[in-house]
Amino acid sequence: MSPVLAGVLQMVALIAALALAYRPLGDYMAKVYSSDKHLRVEKWIYKGIGANPNTEMRWPAYLRGVLAFSAVSVLFLYLLQRFQGSLPGSLGFSSIDPDQAFNTAASFVSNTNWQSYYGEQAMGHVVQTGGLAVQNFLSASVGIAVAVALVRGFARSRAGELGNFWSDLVRGTIRILLPISVIAAIVLVACGAIQNFSGIHEVGQFTGGSQQWNGGAVASQEAIKELGTNGGGYFNANSAHPFENPSAFSNLFEIFLILLIPFALTRTFGRMVGSLKQGYAILATMVTIWIGFTALMMWTEFAHHGPAFDVAGGALEGKETRFGVGASSIFAVATTLTSTGAVDSFHSSFTGLGGGITMLGMQLGEIAPGGTGSGLYGMLIMAIIAVFIAGLMVGRTPEYLGKKIGTREIKFAACYILITPALVLVFTAAAMALPTPGNSMTNSGAHGFSEILYAYTSASNNNGSAFAGLNADTQWFNSTLGLAMLLGRFLPMVFVLALAGSLAEQKPVPATAGTLRTEKPLFTGLLVGAILIITGLTYFPALALGPLAEGLAS
Repeated sequence: MSPVLAGVLQMVALIAALALAYRPLGDYMAKVYSSDKHLRVEKWIYKGIGANPNTEMRWPAYLRGVLAFSAVSVLFLYLLQRFQGSLPGSLGFSSIDPDQAFNTAASFVSNTNWQSYYGEQAMGHVVQTGGLAVQNFLSASVGIAVAVALVRGFARSRAGELGNFWSDLVRGTIRILLPISVIAAIVLVACGAIQNFSGIHEVGQFTGGSQQWNGGAVASQEAIKELGTNGGGYFNANSAHPFENPSAFSNLFEIFLILLIPFALTRTFGRMVGSLKQGYAILATMVTIWIGFTALMMWTEFAHHGPAFDVAGGALEGKETRFGVGASSIFAVATTLTSTGAVDSFHSSFTGLGGGITMLGMQLGEIAPGGTGSGLYGMLIMAIIAVFIAGLMVGRTPEYLGKKIGTREIKFAACYILITPALVLVFTAAAMALPTPGNSMTNSGAHGFSEILYAYTSASNNNGSAFAGLNADTQWFNSTLGLAMLLGRFLPMVFVLALAGSLAEQKPVPATAGTLRTEKPLFTGLLVGAILIITGLTYFPALALGPLAEGLAS
């Protein structure tokens, strides 16, 4: 079987699996967030944290819950790392330095999972399992909660309340993420991923010495790492490591986990707003971009540019031979079009244009299908922008799902889409202008610029993947990337929840002959075009200096 055909067949199998899970999971999540009943374990949690899950919150109160919970999470994870050397189960590792502890705490709480450390050489069992893995669950649940709050803003009228943050957080964790992760972890263990709490031991004898490995609860962390679109690996090699991702089947299964909830949330959206067709329109937009990017990535990586590529069947540098070019391309697109950041190959070793595709996927805002929750609310913001553009073209007040998109709403949406590009471009410019940050680049020229542009694109978009050439373990990068991760995660949430509150207060507007039909293919095409044009106008100059220059020169 040719490598190209193998890649295509894996893509077909992946689409079939996602299609089978789409309806039941989407409907189940809609029931979870619409139910007024609480499980016994949930009641215990509410009692323990002193929250009343039946109290409806307006958007400022909902936002305060998000920010307060996340601030406490950052502090807890920071202190856990700083005291690691005094904790049992630390495997003899010392406490994490302050700048790196801040960076890692900001990273995992913001659902970014950027790692400027070697996991197997820095973090013990307590930090990995009690700190990082816990935040994999909680940060993902926070993202879904904010998305559900925005959906309620569209679904409700003249209310202003968006639900209860604490209830949404607990339900997302207990009823959705935890049970699926348990099943996924069992599958990964069956595939060969390790799951233990063993210490450090030597593996074989090699010329010049021996190699040491430590065990860990890898399969369970790998499951939520992919399901929650987190991406932080137990080992430095991430999903290219055989302990995390042993086989071609486990690789495809992990891609399935990455895409599962973000795609299914479009069904949840359609169910909660009372129109499944609206959910299908958003789904069609996500699928169009995802398939287009995957096809383009496969083309760039399978294209033959010399005898070495002809013999290997594609650009195999930086890719695991047990996965091949096709599966690595699918994984790279899935992880950068979502906020996952996990890697089974190293994006710095992709062709120049291939590396640019991974970067562009993040710069779209990670909305196809995006992160758990963040992908849906990001796409709904872009839908509002597209409706506004259509309204300008025909000279009438734009409407979406029966809600008028007025001056206030469009200001919230505009602020949302401007935050991330501002963070990426300002921090990249500062790093290139100052003398010290440039010393962290492994390469010079266009590829070296791409390393820094990729780092701030990844951090500001809460992705977490790296270009694998930048030494980011410096005070400058630990501090600025940590700041970019926090601002890139929580500033957009401010405008999402403010928009949700504004929409929830409105009275529904009846559809007329002049209303744009947002469930039709025409709107899907408009939405795809708006996303690509806005991103292109924003990032093209920076991309031209980095991956485009490198790709055209090769």
